Order: sequence, then C-alpha cells, then structure tokens
Amino acid sequence: MDLDERVAALDQERVGHRYKAVPPDAEGLTFAELAAQRRNLFDGGFTTPVLVLSAEALDHNLGLLERYTAEHGLAFAPHGKTSMAPQLFARQLAQGAWGITVAVPHQVRVARAFGIRRIFVANEVVDAAGLAWIGRQLDADPEFGFLCYVDSVRGVELMDAALRSAGVRRPVDVVVELGAGEGARTGVRTEAQAAAVAAAVAGVTSLRLVGVAGYEGEVPDADPERVRTFLRRLVALAADLDAAGRFAGADEIVISAGGSAWFDAVADVFAEIPGLSRPALKLLRSGAYVTHDDDHYSRVTPFNRVPAEGSLHPALRLWAQVVSRPTPTQAFLNAGKRDAPYDLGLPRPTVVRSARTGGLRPAPDGLTVARLSDQHAWLSVPADDPLDVGDWVELGLSHPCTTFDKWALIPVTTADGTATDYVHTFF
Repeated sequence: MDLDERVAALDQERVGHRYKAVPPDAEGLTFAELAAQRRNLFDGGFTTPVLVLSAEALDHNLGLLERYTAEHGLAFAPHGKTSMAPQLFARQLAQGAWGITVAVPHQVRVARAFGIRRIFVANEVVDAAGLAWIGRQLDADPEFGFLCYVDSVRGVELMDAALRSAGVRRPVDVVVELGAGEGARTGVRTEAQAAAVAAAVAGVTSLRLVGVAGYEGEVPDADPERVRTFLRRLVALAADLDAAGRFAGADEIVISAGGSAWFDAVADVFAEIPGLSRPALKLLRSGAYVTHDDDHYSRVTPFNRVPAEGSLHPALRLWAQVVSRPTPTQAFLNAGKRDAPYDLGLPRPTVVRSARTGGLRPAPDGLTVARLSDQHAWLSVPADDPLDVGDWVELGLSHPCTTFDKWALIPVTTADGTATDYVHTFF
C-alpha cells in the first residue's frame, strides 16, 4: 500500500475507550463512520477535556508554507516530531514537501510504516538495533531516501560498526551537524572538528557524506545578526568540505537548517549559497507551523518580522469544563498536565461557552490559568464574572510538540464545532 492507502486505513479503525474524549456512544464505529455523522463538539457526545484541531487553520498554515518554500526556492522536510501524525504527513507531502524530519529510530519506524519515502533524522543515530533496522529498510527498498546527522568521530565509529555487523550493503547518507555555538545543543563546535568528522566518514564504506546541517534555533542569545552569522558559517562549511572533495559520492549537496523561529533567516542566507561542485538541496525543516500556537511560536514566528509574507493561525484548541468554583476568584477546569503543554507556557483562556445557554463570549481580562495539576487547571477569575460550574472554557496552547504527545486522537473541527475528521498520533 502507498501512503494514501495506509492513511485511509486509519479511518477503518474502531472507536474505543483508549481514545480520550470521543463519544462513548460511538463505541465500535469506525472513525470513517463517526466522521460521516458530523457530530458537534458541544452536543455530539464528546467528553471533556477534548483537544481539537481547527480545519480552517490547518488548511491555511499548510498552504502558507507550501507557498513560502516554493517562492524562496527551498525544499521542505517539516519536522514530524511536532505532531507524529501520518495524516498530517500525507497532507504536507501532497502540498510539496520533499520528505519528513524526525528525531529517533522509533519515529523512523512510524514514518516507514505509513510509506514515507524520504526521511531526515535530525540527530546522530548510534543505536545499533535502530541502525540495523534502518539498514535493512535501505537494502530492501532502493527508492527509500534516508539521511541523518553525524557530529563526532566516535559516532562515525559506532555507526560503522553497527552497520557492518548487521551486514547492511547500502551506505547510509549522513550530514555533518554544525553546532550553533557554546552552550547550544548537539553538533561540532569548530570547523576543524567538522573536517575530522568528514574525514572519518570518508574512511568507512558504510556511510556516505552528502552535506551539512544545523539548527539555528539554538544560537545563544539569538537575534537576526547572530542567527545569520551562524547560518553563513554553515554555508561556508559546506563550501569548504566540497572544496576538499568530501562530497565526491553525492548526487547533490544537502544544506539544511530551519526551526520555526528563524526560517526567514534561513531563506535569506540560503539564497546566498555559492556555486558548488554539485546542485545544492536547500532543505528547510520547520515543523511547528502546522498548528502554530498561542504563546511561544506566536511571539517568535518569522512572519512577525516580515508581515508581508503572511501569518500563521493557531490550530490547536483545548476545551475543558469548570468542575468547581469554590471561591469568587478561583475555579478549576478538568484539564491539566495530562492534557496540555506547560514547559514553555501555561494555557490561556480564550473563549467561554455557557452551560446554561450555549452562548459564547470572549474570556474576560483577568481569567487566567495560574497553575496546572495532573488533571486540573487552576483558574484565577474576576470576582464579578459569571463563570459557573459546567461552563466550557477554550484554552489556547503553547508549543505543539508537547501537546500532540498527550493525545492519541484529535478531532478536526470546523468553525461551528462540527467534527469532520479524526487525526491519529504515534508518539
């Protein structure tokens, strides 16, 4: 089966108790049957808390990055660890994505189970079992494109030993990762270290060096100048390794970067890439754009700096109910750390739906989430606000990565609350 067929097969799975928030009276239906019922979020039997994806925001965000990457001459391998949702992978690929980026071997297995043909692992893979499995995938499918980071001579040695021990015949494509500076995350810190890693790759037959990569989101004290300086180092490293003949076995030279905060800088600097011995694949990896958010990424999105390029829309919404209002200035929702991200910011109330009338109103000033427990959100409430037990509160969220991993299934809803589809996740 191809990707579309495998994704379509998810619609034939059955509704059951392991999926949070789905209507209990839908037990046993297929998800295709449930979607066909077009149930409403508020009176269609869904239990709270319930996380939903905005159909309109998804369509908008997917289309915007498709246009953006095409206009800037970038190939696109969005970071799938943001969602780990094959249905969203399929939509990204259908709208021009080159492939999908993930972080660890398990995520490669998920992507391959759904027929993804090009996978970029933004990490050094030294897991012997994972490498053996990846190698078998490469040997079995000549059309499978795979590449990952290397950032140490020791890593090269471990990868080579694992692949040779497993009898893998086809070399694994790798890119040297350049770290974003002292105090940043992974990656070589100097060009001399990069040259040593490239030499180590050249000394083995199990690996093939095809480019360089980095993550500009880890630049210390990031600002436009510092980020562009790092990205120019990355481009210069590619040129230096090319001049040294380190990409002799490659068909094209991969130069990759791109978190969701600085892809405007990536587009600008990658437009400056000089002539190389082979065509350059300018590969952007931004992933959080699919759903955007109401806090972290909404503040750092490149579209704030270049508004003429467009704007992203928050697509994730968590609806919870008031289960207690013990004092005039305090209330509790039935959603907590098991349901919402909290590592980069607490949820933010945006809309209140009255349990008595069904009417919607904007969340008032002063209605805030003060803290989260495992299954409660602590609300600070204006003393004169009519918020009551049973009311629904819509929460805007920060950082989609740690939202998706809490939900195995997410309804897709239109603006009027109609559930039209159900997205499965595989963390």
